[in-house]
Amino acid sequence: MTAAEIFDQMPEAFLAEKAGDLRATFQFNLSGEGGGDWAVTVADGACTVAEGKADKPSVSIDMAADDFVKMTSGELQPIVAFMQGKIKLQGDMNLAIKVQELFAR
Repeated sequence: MTAAEIFDQMPEAFLAEKAGDLRATFQFNLSGEGGGDWAVTVADGACTVAEGKADKPSVSIDMAADDFVKMTSGELQPIVAFMQGKIKLQGDMNLAIKVQELFAR
């Protein structure tokens, strides 16, 4: 599976009951082969995904596309990736941690 395919599936994998009244935009900037930029917006119990950059994201997550794919498949633990410097965050770190629980695998 590619990063683009994962982002395409995110709205269907979104767990609205876990989001509650959350309103946030997650900016993913993925480098390397299969990379790109995606903005994932959670608001009003729904999730939308747009290719490109958001104007004012709540949190920006920069990482290699292949690490993102490994992380979403469970091969790479997010906290381990962060500790190894494979993930760079800007903005609300608590939101970055929450993103994992908002989507079914």
